[in-house]
Amino acid sequence: MSAPLLDQLIEALRVLPGVGQKTAQRMAYHLLEREREGGQKLSSLLAQAMERIGHCAQCRDFSESELCATCANNSRERSQLCVVESPADRLAIENATGFRGVYFVLQGRLSPLDGIGPRELGLELLGQRLDAGEITEMIIATSATVEGEATAHYLAQLARARQVRPSRLAQGLPLGGELEFVDRGTLSHAFGTRSEVRE
Repeated sequence: MSAPLLDQLIEALRVLPGVGQKTAQRMAYHLLEREREGGQKLSSLLAQAMERIGHCAQCRDFSESELCATCANNSRERSQLCVVESPADRLAIENATGFRGVYFVLQGRLSPLDGIGPRELGLELLGQRLDAGEITEMIIATSATVEGEATAHYLAQLARARQVRPSRLAQGLPLGGELEFVDRGTLSHAFGTRSEVRE
């Protein structure tokens, strides 16, 4: 016999990050008591998003079409490629800096213990973009965590092997910090004073 529908709803809400049993229960009760119309809209949009939002064929960011708006924009500077861990990191850089180049979204970082290797991060696709010869600088904008630093080192080697100059975001980013939580001023300064990654 399956669990009651309310219990299933509470359990389903726990899929969201930072949502435990109590928070999921509060959300479910709120939707049922006061926001049924909002819950219906949420349900509809969530179903559509899960079905229609995929990944851009060039940068791996979220997109409803084959190419995202950034990759499809011919006015972007194609010689500069900024590599980020997540769509949230791309958005943070886009909002905080005057960067007019293009992006590559890893959708994670190297973490062998979690089974995340080069294949899961789309590094074969990144290698193909670097091989095309259009990119002269690869800006590595991974987080200042152990995994982020390991990923940055791997990416720098990938770039050097293809005669592309790797650079890394400069001072200002807190060690162990996540890019999406860094304030705009700090991120803008770090991006503007990036430095070449040395061997």
